Parts: sequence; structure tokens; C-alpha cells
Amino acid sequence: MPIKSSDLNASSATDTTRHVVQEFLAARMAGDVERLVALFADDVDWLLAENPAVPWIRPRSTGAECAAQFTELAEHTVAEDARASVDTFLVDGTDAVLMGNLSGTVRATGKSFEGPFALRLTVEEGRITRHHLYENSVSIAEACTPS
Repeated sequence: MPIKSSDLNASSATDTTRHVVQEFLAARMAGDVERLVALFADDVDWLLAENPAVPWIRPRSTGAECAAQFTELAEHTVAEDARASVDTFLVDGTDAVLMGNLSGTVRATGKSFEGPFALRLTVEEGRITRHHLYENSVSIAEACTPS
């Protein structure tokens, strides 16, 4: 059975998406904010449940704002306690979904948080245009709230 042109385009989009997401993860692990800014599009569909108790969670819409979230997270948490594991990495065309677990400790309170996460990313023209993160926001808010 011959391969259709649309199949080749989907495969190419999937390969590009996988590559960009892998670059995103590498930049995230290295704390390379400059690279993160370059990976995000100028305008980003950002979704992360807003919570006033969590200082690094707020609305964002530009590549620079999105990349800054990682710096803000590092400022408010204990680096040695930060953990994230990805146990699922699915890519279909321009969309990628990562699932796993994360944990950390809030610097100001000394309290820990942990729980599962799901991250949906969309890559268009080689840059991340969608970043939707679903996480255990209750655990994180509790860790940010002083006793």
C-alpha cells in the first residue's frame, strides 16, 4: 500500500513535535531560560489553574512570560528536593502529552508537595504554542500556605 502525502506530513509534524518537546525538556532540566524563550512562540495558549497561594502560578501569554515561570518556580522551591518523572510521552502530529509525577518543597514554608501531572504541548512551526499543565494544585497550594 503506498504512503499518502498526508501521512508523510503527519509523520514530519510528529517528528518535529517530538524533537521540540525533547529540546524543551532538556532546556527545562538545564534551567536554560534563554533556550526556553526561543522554544516558546511569541503568543502562547498557557493554562495552569491559577491559585493566589502559589507565587509562580499566574496567567501567562508570551514566550518570555512562559519561560519565566521556570525561574520563578526555582526561586520559590528547594532545588535539591525537586523531582519530576515522565512515564508517558505521546506525540500525534503537532500535539504531545506527557504524564508523570512531580514533587518538591516550598522554600518559604518548608512544606512538601507531590502528585501526578499531565502536560499537553502543541508545536507549530517549530515552536511551542500551547502549554496546558494539569497537576495536584491542592497539594501545591497547601505547601505554599504557612501553618
